Amino acid sequence: MKLKLLLVALIFCVFSNFTNSQDINLDNIDIYRDGFGVPYIYSETDVEAAFALAWVQAEDHFHVMQEPLLATRGLLSSVTGKEGALLDALGFLLDIDALVEQNYDTAYSDDFKKILEAYAAGINKYAADHPKEVLHKKLFPMTAKDIAKSYAVNMGFMANVQYNLARIFENELGPIQSERFPSGSNGFALSPKRTAEGKTYVIANSHQPLAGFASWYEVQIHTNEGWGFHGATFAAGVTPFVGTNENLGWTHCVNYNDFNDVYKLKMHPKNKNQYYFDGEWLELEERKLKLKVKVAGVKIPVSRTFYKSKYGATIKNKSGFYAIRLPANLVIGAAEQWYRMNKSNNLEEFKNALAMQKIPSLNVIYGDKEGNILFVDNGLFPYRNPNYDWENILPGDTSATLWETKFMPMDSLIQVENPDCGYVFNSNNTGFDCTCPNENPNPANYDKTMGYQQKLTARSIRVHALIDDLEKISYQDLKRIKYDSKLEFPLYTRAIENLDVIRNLSVDEFPDIKEVIAIMKKWDGSTSADNKQAAVFSLAIQHLIKYLREHQISDLNNTIPEIEFSKALRFAQKHLLKKFGKLEIELGELQKHVRGDVELPIGGVPEAIAQMYTVPYKNGKYKSILGESFILFASFNENGLEKVETINCYGASSREDNPHYTDQMEMYTQQKLKPISMDRKEIEKNAEKRYKIK
Repeated sequence: MKLKLLLVALIFCVFSNFTNSQDINLDNIDIYRDGFGVPYIYSETDVEAAFALAWVQAEDHFHVMQEPLLATRGLLSSVTGKEGALLDALGFLLDIDALVEQNYDTAYSDDFKKILEAYAAGINKYAADHPKEVLHKKLFPMTAKDIAKSYAVNMGFMANVQYNLARIFENELGPIQSERFPSGSNGFALSPKRTAEGKTYVIANSHQPLAGFASWYEVQIHTNEGWGFHGATFAAGVTPFVGTNENLGWTHCVNYNDFNDVYKLKMHPKNKNQYYFDGEWLELEERKLKLKVKVAGVKIPVSRTFYKSKYGATIKNKSGFYAIRLPANLVIGAAEQWYRMNKSNNLEEFKNALAMQKIPSLNVIYGDKEGNILFVDNGLFPYRNPNYDWENILPGDTSATLWETKFMPMDSLIQVENPDCGYVFNSNNTGFDCTCPNENPNPANYDKTMGYQQKLTARSIRVHALIDDLEKISYQDLKRIKYDSKLEFPLYTRAIENLDVIRNLSVDEFPDIKEVIAIMKKWDGSTSADNKQAAVFSLAIQHLIKYLREHQISDLNNTIPEIEFSKALRFAQKHLLKKFGKLEIELGELQKHVRGDVELPIGGVPEAIAQMYTVPYKNGKYKSILGESFILFASFNENGLEKVETINCYGASSREDNPHYTDQMEMYTQQKLKPISMDRKEIEKNAEKRYKIK
């Protein structure tokens, strides 16, 4: 108890020192909550807004916010167990402490350092005021550098480092692949020349985990220093990452380019931990990770030895020593770039923010009131030696493969600005297919060492089929396209290229599943909640994804043998008959959207535009865990932002006792949106609550 009181006193001291520095005046901050509990922050300064953003996030998601922050200190495993250990290990392996300590002073402007400091102070104050909610006694007080470290871990995830790390740990070392299974997002921007109403539309349609630290938190910010934005951020996010201001809006989609390089080191035959590099033997730096992992309520000490070579993080597995090198682990500053994007007022300012090149991956889909639209297949691409095959394991014994921390400029990246056909989009497919076919970028014009992905996705094929069929696209057309849940035949995904086999199995060859084969043959591809054939497909996909995991298949050119498709349908048949007594049930009977005591039918499967991933739930049912999450529609006319509509998958709060824990779920499953205002008078008039931080 004395230790906890000392901790609280220390936090209050840190907070007091900051708020007395004239940067924050709590009287300048007003917070409104609308009828769905979404927070609207008004303040004099951006620093005050950052403080308030931390506070309102903590009010709604303090438990969730602490998870990525715990991981930066190697403490998450002591709270959440084995899952947390993975994040703790990633932060240690990437050596984010050294990365931030070495680069913090030069990576951020002085004014943005105050933003980071204010955000940390906001979390510290909340922790001081609510000590019983603190998950670990060593977590607080937070500092601005701790927030930067949290971003550094997340940037690694967004650049897909986890997939190649898994391959190294599993000693499964074929061609480099950025992603093992399809997931992702959709983003659309349409210019006035293509819309029926002559307006610009921007649609953010993220496919993120529905809960946890990588789920979306919706917020609106207004300051007298020009920060006015409505959008969403992740836990411990200092700004919204996607959304809109009065003049422009954008969204992101994960891109799966070659953002990671893996090297095999040549080790000395006798001397332990010595590796060969440019004609001499060098010593690996040995780094020991020590964790206390919570298992069945007991914290068990766990240790693992990692290494560091000239290439960076290095791991020993059964076949040797492997190093991994990625730009996301060499650059910080993404938080400030998003802040500058938030405050951009036109295309030129937005492109200047992009030119900061602090966000190491993520596609950008943009639109504004002047009718401009833009697609950028964004990322940090090093200058790689063209004499090596960067798609495979590289020799780790020469400086010829050790690229420097200098990256190709923005004008070398895939970009499409204001195409004549009036639209840009991305569905995690190749950036060479981001608009109408005759205006797409030509792969021959780009450096091959960049490793730009070349694949389409089932969603991108479907988007083209729906958009290209319409000469003019209305707002309602766009809603129909975004919420489309039908798979285009032939079926095609990134991880299961020959998926259409499942609809063409021979009854003569597999007579025991003739009924489910017949169901697949008559299925029209719809995965709406009321479709009665999609449940077979949804269950079959569960089996096939399990097969991919068990066989460690990550190469996009691998195919699944026909016999495995028959097993997938056999699994679906057995499950449906055992749990539901029949083969044709509405997909919404099988798949549920669940939180607390709310359980609703939901459609969608992997690679539908309205995508959903599910896991076993209870009584033979499955529940949604990843896919359609935060959705935003923004409409601009020549005067600026005209209309915003949004929805989140559960509600504004992750606290079970909060009335906004589940209140968006019904609208979400019915594919409805809620209106959002950017006008203070209207916000104040309709607010459920108005208050100040005390």
